[in-house]
Amino acid sequence: MKRLVWLCLFCCQALQAQVSEKLEHTYYDVDASEHTLLYPLLDRASPIRHDGKVFHGYTDWRVNWRFWWWEEPDGRYRITRTETTLHANITLPRLLAASTAHQQHFAAYISALQQHENGHYQIALAAARAVDQHLQLTAEQPSCPRLQEQANRQANSVLQQYVEQEQRYDRDTEYGKTQGAWLRH
Repeated sequence: MKRLVWLCLFCCQALQAQVSEKLEHTYYDVDASEHTLLYPLLDRASPIRHDGKVFHGYTDWRVNWRFWWWEEPDGRYRITRTETTLHANITLPRLLAASTAHQQHFAAYISALQQHENGHYQIALAAARAVDQHLQLTAEQPSCPRLQEQANRQANSVLQQYVEQEQRYDRDTEYGKTQGAWLRH
């Protein structure tokens, strides 16, 4: 605690914010050397399974945050600096050993699937920015524990709103189908 107070003494009084992002891509291989339909090949190769369903693409993300505070002379505490990080991973299929016809169908499909998953990533990025903004706007509190509780409660509430937005996005796009991420069986 002494170290934090000492560091805060040398910080400027203006609120400092920082949002950083780290996006990774993971691929799973789909062997299309069999001359069957792509859809069952993708289903069989996909490692993405939720609630008994198989998905061909998935965006996994998490938002982490930290904040620093300052104690005013009157004993109130306020946030002076935030640091919010988005870690995301988009998992997509990669086609191997495919016929020209499979390659053409897959190219259109993967483009649409990437667009859909990028939509999930944009929601995650908006969530990270909103968390950071809400942390910055956290009202002063009479104690450090109250400030921490209030800031974390607000950040978690914001995250829940974006999780719900992401669920609506999947419902509205039928998991990317309306965006062209669809293969005929």
